[in-house]
Amino acid sequence: MNLSGSSVIVTGGASGLGAATARRVAGSGAKVVIIDLQDELGDALAKDLGGTYVHADVTQEDQVKVAVDAAVEMAPLFGLVNCAGIGPPARTLNRDGVPHDLDLFRKVVEINLIGTFNTIRLVAAAMAKNLPQDSNERGAIVNTASVAAFDGQVGQAAYSASKGGIVGMTLPIARDLSTIGVRVNTIAPGIIDTPLLAGLPEPARLSLAEQVLHPKRLGFPSEYADLALFLLNHSYMNGESIRMDGGIRMAPK
Repeated sequence: MNLSGSSVIVTGGASGLGAATARRVAGSGAKVVIIDLQDELGDALAKDLGGTYVHADVTQEDQVKVAVDAAVEMAPLFGLVNCAGIGPPARTLNRDGVPHDLDLFRKVVEINLIGTFNTIRLVAAAMAKNLPQDSNERGAIVNTASVAAFDGQVGQAAYSASKGGIVGMTLPIARDLSTIGVRVNTIAPGIIDTPLLAGLPEPARLSLAEQVLHPKRLGFPSEYADLALFLLNHSYMNGESIRMDGGIRMAPK
């Protein structure tokens, strides 16, 4: 699929995986619409890429619709990459016997899983109106899960549930959207060198890197971006959830 001359929405696009993806997608000739809540970062990146920044909470229908409308106004909307997400750790029962806060569990699932589905459904409605490219393609969607969907660690009940949900809905959504010519794939990254890990002490970062089979380092956001762009472009990739993790299998903690 050719993204040149089209628009692509990247949620969580102001930093980390999303920012790297926005840069890579813009480099392919597409117009990028960044959805995020980090206004300063998002606005600066959008201006640098010649795109648009929209302050939006992915769980809010009206706010996401503003971003979809902005994308369609720029160019036909042929791509969506969902990178928005959170991952605060909490045990089901902590050492003091206090149960996991239910509101926190609900918030993680709301943002990571329901927010992803919200953007998919609204973008798909816009993609359905596109004139098809070769192979009847009207668009492609890439979601972000995590190896925690398969190897959830201590304290990751909420995060793993949300990311496992993304993996679980990938195929049925791909089947749903096949009728309009829209493909859906999911990337499950391992330990990636994002701002989330930037504050860790160097010994901790080295310890994480040593858990990777090969290469023994953290993944680069640019590597995620490469795979996301590949999945957007490759017309025969559909309904797949792909681990991008250097072969790591996470220990319990």
